[in-house]
Amino acid sequence: MEGIVSALNGIIWSPALIYLCLGAGLFYSIMTRFVQVRMFGEMIRLLFKGKSSSDGISSFQALAVSLAGRVGMGNIAGVAAAIGFGGPGAVFWMWVVAFLGASTAYVESTLGQVYKERDAITGEYRGGPAYYFERALGQKWYGILFAIASIVACGIFLPGVQANGVVNAGMQVMGADMQYIILGVILVVLGLIIFGGIKRIATFTEFAVPFMAIGYILLAIIIMVMNIGQVPEVFGMIIGDAFTAQAGFGAAIGWGVKRGVYSNEAGQGTGPHAASAAEVDHPAQQGLVQAFSVYVDTLLVCSATAFMILSTGMYNIQGTLEEGEFLVQNVDAATEISSPAFTQMAMEAVYGSFGDTFIAVAIFFFAFTTILAYYYIAEVNITYLTSRVFGRGAHKGGIFAIKIIIMLMVAYGGLNSAGYIWGLGDVGVGLMAWLNIIGILIIFFAGAKPALAMLKDYEDQRKAGVANYTFDPAKFGIKNAPYWEERARHHNQGNLHR
Repeated sequence: MEGIVSALNGIIWSPALIYLCLGAGLFYSIMTRFVQVRMFGEMIRLLFKGKSSSDGISSFQALAVSLAGRVGMGNIAGVAAAIGFGGPGAVFWMWVVAFLGASTAYVESTLGQVYKERDAITGEYRGGPAYYFERALGQKWYGILFAIASIVACGIFLPGVQANGVVNAGMQVMGADMQYIILGVILVVLGLIIFGGIKRIATFTEFAVPFMAIGYILLAIIIMVMNIGQVPEVFGMIIGDAFTAQAGFGAAIGWGVKRGVYSNEAGQGTGPHAASAAEVDHPAQQGLVQAFSVYVDTLLVCSATAFMILSTGMYNIQGTLEEGEFLVQNVDAATEISSPAFTQMAMEAVYGSFGDTFIAVAIFFFAFTTILAYYYIAEVNITYLTSRVFGRGAHKGGIFAIKIIIMLMVAYGGLNSAGYIWGLGDVGVGLMAWLNIIGILIIFFAGAKPALAMLKDYEDQRKAGVANYTFDPAKFGIKNAPYWEERARHHNQGNLHR
């Protein structure tokens, strides 16, 4: 099985996907006139503006749910793996893919908002790549293909990575004999929350994600201050190594982009699911909020991890040498690279046993909330399939089945080796990224360019100083946007009555 997973990774994560991620980000950055820079202030303002409703969650809750998916093992063990296999230069390429990917995140999340619909069973808003591929392209088969890929990725391949990290971090603190107890706690708490639906998930992540992210970044800043003399050297290592022969042969670029996309998920197609559930006045608003979440994930949390590891020297770099040999070796050769170990050792070097324990707790919350986000994505895509393919009668059974499957995969991931489980996760991320990036590029060249039209419309209304933003899809020739069409009708009828 491990050989099959490794072979699949070699195909999926070929240089073609790496340059597709970077190329799509650059393309959309140019097309949006670098919206991720121009609209940065507006992103911050929108975070705290929206409110939830009986059908949708607030912009901040949607950000928290999507950050729950973005901020996870990729930020702690993923950064360690990028450095361990690609060298310090991999961090630079994580920054690049985050900066460019913020524009991709804007596009995919705006599309999610434009083509969302109200669930006939729950009344909640549903949307994501499967919905916008069907509605924008008129290709239901492509929507079905993405829905299946995302259920396999988020329901089967990815939850185990998060559980594996939690169990490994817990064992680092409490000992190997605590493996089953740690896993049992994860499963009990997970079951209590996922059986409560999106509202309970949003409420939990709204509290847990900001609390742990801020605490984590503060401790990292203290480490940077204590090692302030090394900060220029760390920057030099990251920038200098990004363009060395090692980077040229693909190690730094490949690992930086792979772990960058795994961590911030820009272009992967996961963010639009939470973005679609938000209650907003204009589709572009949630696109901007989601673009900001990429910055939080990579430029803040991932950078914090990288600086901790590099400034304390708690890392090895695996080269193309014989097994057991390293390009750089600062710690025990037996240290698992695809695990939180480097980060835990960096924290322990400064804070002693408290640092080790804090990382274990942070990983628990980061990874746990990510599993919740994966469940929500799988649920949305099961809802899509049951409404389009299997019929509404299969909805309850499908939702129950995915809850059980995710809990089984969490158990499986917690008991297997880190390398194998990360390989499965990479297959899931790669499958979704291929389908989503190609799909949103086809939407762009197919005609209406909805994400760009939304950005211009939002900026025009902003310049005009409107009190309440509105959006009418008919004005832009956008069809098959049921939620916004209904909302525009009600708005127009209200104006007629006045």
